[in-house]
Amino acid sequence: MKTYNAKKEDIVRNWYVIDAEGHILGRLASEVARRLRGKHKPVYTPYMDAGDFVIVVNAGKVSLSGKKLSDKVYYHYSGYPGGMKKTYAGKLLKDSPEKVLIYAVRGMLPKNSLGRKMLKKLKVYVNNDHPHEAQCPQVIKL
Repeated sequence: MKTYNAKKEDIVRNWYVIDAEGHILGRLASEVARRLRGKHKPVYTPYMDAGDFVIVVNAGKVSLSGKKLSDKVYYHYSGYPGGMKKTYAGKLLKDSPEKVLIYAVRGMLPKNSLGRKMLKKLKVYVNNDHPHEAQCPQVIKL
């Protein structure tokens, strides 16, 4: 018996829409990361991008459990002395809710050029509207 390795020609990319309203951030992000990597497909190969495009709508209505709104901190360091900036999850969710989901999904993808390529297939929108109707995306219920 041989191990099957997918080729570029074998990979078919689909488009999916996920409604984030009422979902918990981490559980939603893990499902999105799974779809972006292609782990839900039988042709999954770890060193190739076999994943699908994922559109997340209503990102502003995602919820965080526990005291994460006030306790979870996102850090950014500019590289200069005194350049450490921190933002709390509650403020980031209010100002730009799409970034909260992107940061969560990015942490679940590989930390290399393949992971950056996978992250480009994620489209996050605050409202229920998205400009990808031409791709005929399938709706996923979580």
